[in-house]
Amino acid sequence: METLLVLTTLPDAETARALAERLVERRLAACVNILAPCRSVYRWQGRIEDATEVPLLIKTSAARYAALEAALRAEHPYELPEIVAVPLAGGLPEYLAWVAAETSPDDTATC
Repeated sequence: METLLVLTTLPDAETARALAERLVERRLAACVNILAPCRSVYRWQGRIEDATEVPLLIKTSAARYAALEAALRAEHPYELPEIVAVPLAGGLPEYLAWVAAETSPDDTATC
């Protein structure tokens, strides 16, 4: 099963933590790393913006990506959230199997 690393950013640690917990609870993510705040500089609606954001690294299966993206779109506070999915070329087989098991819609799956 293909594993993905999905990146997004949130405006603050509280919002990031709450969203991460919901994604794991709903089995849309096996694990979400909440990183230290970073500074983002980008162009938005013709202006250069400078914001502090909290990055999330979301590990999921390709099979759950559509549901994960829908949840991020629905629950993300930004008008246009960063949602970038990167397929993993490799990884520890046991870890990748764990990601697959933890993102199985069947909550009885174990690894």
